[in-house]
Amino acid sequence: MPLLDFWKSSPTSVLSLSIEQIVSSAGDGKLRDDSTSSTELRTFLAEVQSTQLRAYAEGCLSNAFPKSGHVLQDVVNELGRRLDFAVSDGRYQGTSNRIGSDGLWRSPEGHDLVVEVKTTDAYRISLDTIARYRDEHTAKGDVGTMNSMLIVVGRGDTGELEAQIRGSRHAWDMRLISIESLLKLVDLKQSTEEPTTAAKIRGVLRPAEYTRLDGLIDILFTAAKDVEDKDATEPDAQSDDRTSDWEFTAPALLSAKRDLIISAVSRHLGRPLIQKSRATFWDSEKLVRAACSISKRYERQKSVAYWYAFHPTWDAFLGDGREAFVILGGMDIDFCFVLPLAVLRDRLPDLNTTTKPDGGVYWHMKILEPTLGTYALQMPKTGDHLALVKYTVSLGHKSA
Repeated sequence: MPLLDFWKSSPTSVLSLSIEQIVSSAGDGKLRDDSTSSTELRTFLAEVQSTQLRAYAEGCLSNAFPKSGHVLQDVVNELGRRLDFAVSDGRYQGTSNRIGSDGLWRSPEGHDLVVEVKTTDAYRISLDTIARYRDEHTAKGDVGTMNSMLIVVGRGDTGELEAQIRGSRHAWDMRLISIESLLKLVDLKQSTEEPTTAAKIRGVLRPAEYTRLDGLIDILFTAAKDVEDKDATEPDAQSDDRTSDWEFTAPALLSAKRDLIISAVSRHLGRPLIQKSRATFWDSEKLVRAACSISKRYERQKSVAYWYAFHPTWDAFLGDGREAFVILGGMDIDFCFVLPLAVLRDRLPDLNTTTKPDGGVYWHMKILEPTLGTYALQMPKTGDHLALVKYTVSLGHKSA
């Protein structure tokens, strides 16, 4: 069975396979440029979660197999997409009339990267060749005039390669990163919500002169602060609008529940949703989008079961999709509520809001359970509560 058909019909079975087995089921199993096998593999990689990309990268590095270097190249390019670069896949093998770079990453901020992927630095790399690729791409307009080169290395001590770069004429426009560190950047980006934080994370990959350390400290501080504050956007329960009354669930439990919910909603929609940020998701074409918020059961008032916040940044993200949904989950239930964005937008004027110290505003969403097993989204300004029965999606298992 072709890989994509297998993936659609039995995703759990596909995810149990090694990356070598997955490649063998893509097309004719022979990974070549401009082949069906390459197209299927790249489509598949675009639809799996980043944790799977980590496993596949490790599989390529720890158990080399035919074309594992090509697979690693595709995995690295997909990691670039997870950082919100617009990525053009390079060729597996260069030809006399085609530029041989491994990937082109165009950033929203306008600084583009010509990427070279190496399994190991055991062999000396021609930096001039990589620079020639960059010059050729620039001349063709494939990348903007603000660009640099990024070498991604899979394994081994990179000390010799670092020295080679420092001692070359490319020292100011070429940088080196391990795949492990690239994966960590993706993890960090997906744990944040602020677009400015994501931009700073992408900025780490471009050359910078750090005699003065302020720029580096700013990147580290912004990312750390965003991660530190993430729970404040997702309180599990409160007795009123005072943040001092918020109660929180352990982040690991929230993350596990969110993964379960996103898997169920992906099945429901028939489109795998991959993580963009901590709470936002989209499909590989960025056309189907979702924001997912989770609450534990609200015990302080009998009629209110769950409490959520809805943020303007989520609304803007969802609004750029062709289909968009707000997903509301509960820690103690084996279903979730999937509201089309249009339905929620019609009701936003009927919700209460909070203004933060920085002037930002977010909406409060409270789910009522007036009778056991009957749920409605509270409309506090009108009393015309929205029944949620037709927006309920089963998670396919019983919650603990």
